[in-house]
Amino acid sequence: MRIAQIAPLAEAVPPKFYGGTERVVSWLTEELVAQGHEVTLFASGDSRTSAKLNPCVPQGLRLAGIRDHIASHLVMLNNVRRQAVQFDIIHFHIDLLQYPLFQDLAHKCVTTLHGRLDLPDFHPIYYAFPHMPRISISDDQRRPVPTHVNWLGTIYHGLPSSSCPHNPAGGDYLAFLGRIAPEKRPDRAIEIAIRSGMPLKIAAKVDKVDEEYFKEKIKPLLDHPLIEFIGEIDEHQKGDFLGNALALLFPIDWPEPFGLVMIEAMSTGTPVIAWRHGSAPEVIEEGMSGLIVNSIDEAVSAVDRVRAMDRERVRACFEARFTATRMANDYVAAYQHVLSGPSWPKATTSAAA
Repeated sequence: MRIAQIAPLAEAVPPKFYGGTERVVSWLTEELVAQGHEVTLFASGDSRTSAKLNPCVPQGLRLAGIRDHIASHLVMLNNVRRQAVQFDIIHFHIDLLQYPLFQDLAHKCVTTLHGRLDLPDFHPIYYAFPHMPRISISDDQRRPVPTHVNWLGTIYHGLPSSSCPHNPAGGDYLAFLGRIAPEKRPDRAIEIAIRSGMPLKIAAKVDKVDEEYFKEKIKPLLDHPLIEFIGEIDEHQKGDFLGNALALLFPIDWPEPFGLVMIEAMSTGTPVIAWRHGSAPEVIEEGMSGLIVNSIDEAVSAVDRVRAMDRERVRACFEARFTATRMANDYVAAYQHVLSGPSWPKATTSAAA
């Protein structure tokens, strides 16, 4: 199959530091190539891939200091459109800008929606282009969207089994990995660590939009002997950071569409303590790969409970549900559904469910 993967231009594929969507696009692209498909990746020029790379900007726009990415994405989409005849499937990972340009090619297009869908600002696009085939990354993600949207199904993310290697021993600290942002609630993670008497290591980036929040709300909390702020880490550091932890804290306060860090932790054998929001109850198997909580008190109690959890079982949960191979197989099935004709399939959930 001739497949075009259309990545966001904010980060390289894979990203040099933080970047969930670009990381997923990389894992999917590499697995599709390994399975024998002819894949072209439209991404930034500093991307690394075994597919054919079509560079659309010299480097990831965030590290290049470019804040507004719309112009660069529109130029990329024009480039894709001019080459569309070369592909059996065009798979978009940029949410919505492509719809007006590609509505007449819906029969060969797929869009994975990677972000939150509960904001009404974006709903007009779903009413205007309901026929465009879409894939959600959790069932909870699609809940706020109009029911007439053409969902092909839910496909959970997956990563290579070797990306975050299994660490059967674990460690003696709690981990927080991601972004410093109000919806990620690093303040909750800090309170949980202090109340449980456990060290907390925070590996997170601070976006420009969140600098004031970090300065006013989080930085004053870092002056505690149990709390260590590491900052942004790269892909090579992530496996050790997660694998050497007792547990990952995922104390979110928003409808998280997926939460890639949860399965990265599971891959290392590290259980997850997650708030009951968004996708967390779909991703975490209660008592097997982690614990779902509703309050600080429950989270503090969960810190003691995860000590008894079997890290081999946590890793087994990952292997059964969240590998890149499983993800790619699900996407190939979705591509085949799209190519089968105008009778769109009934929405289904990923084989990972």
